[in-house]
Amino acid sequence: MLVIGLTGSIGMGKSTAAARFRRQGIAVFDADAEVHRLYAGPLVSEIEAVFPGTCVDGRVDRAKLSSMLLAEPQLFKRLEQIVHPRIRTQQQAFLQTQADVDAPFAVLEIPLLFEAGTDRIVDVTVVVSADSASQRQRVLARDGMTPAKLDAILGRQIPDSEKRARATFVVDTSGSVDACHAQVDAIIGKLADIPARAYVQHWAQRDP
Repeated sequence: MLVIGLTGSIGMGKSTAAARFRRQGIAVFDADAEVHRLYAGPLVSEIEAVFPGTCVDGRVDRAKLSSMLLAEPQLFKRLEQIVHPRIRTQQQAFLQTQADVDAPFAVLEIPLLFEAGTDRIVDVTVVVSADSASQRQRVLARDGMTPAKLDAILGRQIPDSEKRARATFVVDTSGSVDACHAQVDAIIGKLADIPARAYVQHWAQRDP
């Protein structure tokens, strides 16, 4: 099974590309969606202990947590130490499920793929990219987003130009949705020719 890492900076169109992979029958693990699930209960006590006042009514208030992180960026590492191991466990379970049904491909959608070093344990990296003007326009249209918050987020991410340079494939989302879909379809058509090694080497459960 070929393991595909799908990534891109905020506002670049990862969700559009991920949806196309799913439409073409390839399962996608959404790391952001898993974080939302964890913030709705499983990690509340751990996060509240480290970030007091950020949890309300039994769930993490993302706005409060974001404000605290903006004020004290050094706390990002503490948050990652709580969240990343749980994400990795769920990614491994997802890949195991796909391997069990003999899926030829599986996608891990991970915003910080390169930043976390996860690109080293997938077979292929797909970077979703757009021009910076389109990116800012998309992101600043989101509820609760501000230029300062966007700049802080981008400051934690590897520049788009570097991601493009390191990618196996690039999907340019500056144009239409149909154009994005066509690029994803073209990538899918090339996947069968790529050796699949990452799952066995890095993800498969091994007997003790």
